[in-house]
Amino acid sequence: MKKLRCGVLAGTGMVGQKYIQLLEDHPYFEVTYVTASERSAGKKYIDAVEGRWHMPTEMPESVKDIVVENMDTLDKVKESCDFVFSALDSGPAKEWEEKYAAAGIPVVSNASAHRHTPDVPMLIPEINADHLDIIALQQKSRGWDKGFIVVKPNCSLQSYMTPLYALHKEFKIKRAIITTMQAVSGAGHPGVASFDIIDNIIPYIGGEEEKSEKEPLKILGKIVDGKFVNDDSIKISAHCNRVGTIDGHMACVSVEFEKNPTKEQILAAWKEFKAVPQELDLPLAPKQPIIYRDEPNRPQTRLDRDADKGMACVVGRLRPCNVFQWRFTALSHNTVRGAAGGGILNAELLYKKGFLTAKLK
Repeated sequence: MKKLRCGVLAGTGMVGQKYIQLLEDHPYFEVTYVTASERSAGKKYIDAVEGRWHMPTEMPESVKDIVVENMDTLDKVKESCDFVFSALDSGPAKEWEEKYAAAGIPVVSNASAHRHTPDVPMLIPEINADHLDIIALQQKSRGWDKGFIVVKPNCSLQSYMTPLYALHKEFKIKRAIITTMQAVSGAGHPGVASFDIIDNIIPYIGGEEEKSEKEPLKILGKIVDGKFVNDDSIKISAHCNRVGTIDGHMACVSVEFEKNPTKEQILAAWKEFKAVPQELDLPLAPKQPIIYRDEPNRPQTRLDRDADKGMACVVGRLRPCNVFQWRFTALSHNTVRGAAGGGILNAELLYKKGFLTAKLK
């Protein structure tokens, strides 16, 4: 099949590099366009990241000779690709993602800038694929023709939102307390100084607790009168900690439901859970989105973060809670499922649903 041409905005950074690594030999998409700062613009990609390629595999041959562009090259991007992945920092993301969408370029974003924009869907495809319905309203209200913006949520949510949603469908979450232990790669590169994180846990990540408490409410919300309305019936209290692991965000969850399920019902719901990405057999979709481990000491970050291409959520330690009803531990790969892989899965869903198409050359 003919592949769609995609760009990566901020393609020389850690998240951008992860996009490029994961897109190597992708069956739907090929990277044809990369942007970065003025320091890198005009250089071949291999030269722009010389000495700074941080991925565990070799740089794909297909991107080495791509000339890195400035962000302000909208004429070139319209000629070079059918859509873009945004790995921009949240500051520039708001301006540039809107400019690209206005120029007719669909934007699949990793940034936080538009996560709470009322007409922008924030997707975990296993949970709220139906939120893509707002794209037509987004385009109409903004006067955009082919362009639009779709975002993914914060990386820490990916470890616990799917197992919670699998239970919320039937038993309805009332409240939850969530404590995360987040890997240093979540801070980018160079990120947290080694002197600060070795032999240490840092009990603060700026803005992270607010994201963990608010973003699930939009993901579980509904479209009303052309905008998203949060599900404010759910109360979440989050504690977010930076720990000395390279990859893998872990969450300890205590949860209370309107209808208290049995342990057997919970395990059955997780085991049987499948959704749109599995039905469509999307390339990066995990075959089993929620993997439960019976061992009393699992999941473990080093052993379980790479489960099913790094896209599955691994859950364990389900047991009664002395304060709420149930508690469990969950883990996901923050730079794969929580970042670039989650963005690519969003794009795969958009492609299969007809929102991403090849331009005529």
